[in-house]
Amino acid sequence: MGQEIERAEIAIIKALENKRVAFVSGGDPGVYGAAGLVLEVAGNKKADIDIEIVPGVTSATAAASSLGAPLMVDFAVISLSDILTPWELIERRLRAAVDADFVIVLYNPQSEERKEPLLKTHKILLEYRNPKTLVGIVRRAKRHGEEIIITTLGEMLNYKIDMVTTIIIGNSTTYLSNNRLITPRGYIF
Repeated sequence: MGQEIERAEIAIIKALENKRVAFVSGGDPGVYGAAGLVLEVAGNKKADIDIEIVPGVTSATAAASSLGAPLMVDFAVISLSDILTPWELIERRLRAAVDADFVIVLYNPQSEERKEPLLKTHKILLEYRNPKTLVGIVRRAKRHGEEIIITTLGEMLNYKIDMVTTIIIGNSTTYLSNNRLITPRGYIF
C-alpha cells in the first residue's frame, strides 16, 4: 500500500519503451484493484498503448463461496478504508445499503492503525438490523490458512478482523443450513 501510483507509472513507462508489462493486482483488478489506476496513469501520460485487463476472483465472491451462498440476491460491497474516501461518504453508502436490506460485503474492515471505521459501522448496522442477523467472517479467503467464522451481527466484533478479512452481513432473509449461509432467491419448492 502507498506505492500504487509509482508502480503504475513505472509500468506505463516500460510499456512506452515497447516492453511487455504485467501489473499484478490481487483479486479482480477492476474491483478495488489497480486497473482503474493504471488506466488513469496511462491517460494522464497520453500513452497510446494496449492495456488488457484480465479479470480475477474478488474477495467478495471467494468469501461467499467459503460461507455457502449468501450473495444470491442483490448485495453491496463497501470498503471501510477512509484513506482515499471520506468517512462521511462511506457512512452514507453504508446507511443506504443497510436501509435497502442489501446483503453487505465489507472490505478493508480494520487495520492496526484504523479500528474506528469498523466500530462505527457496527453501530450503524445495529441501528437497522437485528443483532441476531447472520454474519460471515472470512480471513484469507481461498488462500493458505483460510479462516471461516459464522456468527451474528451482535457478536461479530469478538473475532479477529484485519485487512485480509472479508465480512458478509446477511439481509433479513439470510439463514443458516448445514453450517452454510444461504440468502434465498425466492424459489418455491
